Amino acid sequence: MKEFDLAVFLVVFQEMLGPLLWILPALAVAGLGAFVAVLMHEGGLVSRRLVRSEIVGVLGGFAALGLMAMVTISGFSDAGGPVDWLLVGLIWGVGLVGATILAYAVQGLFAWKAPHGH
Repeated sequence: MKEFDLAVFLVVFQEMLGPLLWILPALAVAGLGAFVAVLMHEGGLVSRRLVRSEIVGVLGGFAALGLMAMVTISGFSDAGGPVDWLLVGLIWGVGLVGATILAYAVQGLFAWKAPHGH
């Protein structure tokens, strides 16, 4: 592959992830939008909700690694060099951040709908 072709990456990711290729980014955009809406509505972060969301985020990091193991042929024992482990860490980090934001947004929306507020 001598030149960068975005279409090749799209086809490879479509083959690996199937419908998740479209569901995961849509979920990320919706979660981020809900997170911003909750922040604007409440005027800041609620610390108790943030701590609960961070716990969920740790589980989301492991879920991202599980998804990675499912959609690739290689497993964790195939990671040999530092770049492989950096990629594993990045995938875990993206899962952590995404799940934390989504969990905070969902909790905020439920609190928003509740008659007693927070």
